[in-house]
Amino acid sequence: MIAATSTPLAALYESDETAWLDEMAEIIRSGRTDELDYEHLAEFLTDMALRDRREVTSRLRVLLAHILKWIYQPAHRSGGWKATIFVLQQALRGDVEAGVLRNHAISALPLAYEDALDLAAAETGLDRETLPAECPWTIDDIVDRSFIDRIS
Repeated sequence: MIAATSTPLAALYESDETAWLDEMAEIIRSGRTDELDYEHLAEFLTDMALRDRREVTSRLRVLLAHILKWIYQPAHRSGGWKATIFVLQQALRGDVEAGVLRNHAISALPLAYEDALDLAAAETGLDRETLPAECPWTIDDIVDRSFIDRIS
């Protein structure tokens, strides 16, 4: 983390990040860019990008685990479970439509799948070796609305 400086904006960043964001937005809207807290703004934007990538990876991991459980434990399927898969798909779909987060999801898929294997095996009691060793689906498959019906 960057050390706090003596400027009022830097102090505001340290004490109330949301108020600092509001102030940054107001400064930008009013065209007073020379007043921006560039040091903390760069830190904040970097943190946001990292958070977005972590969120995509986390959603992908959980969705893949649910898909594996759906396929390998058909007797446990329910409407609520299917709805959970749909919610996870919806949350991820918007993130991976295009751009940096799509590229991140594609590159994170193998590791997210590895983690999902562990989750699915732990939750189902299935031997991990009975599950596919590599992810058999693409990002587009995973977020497709009809995917669950096609694999059921």
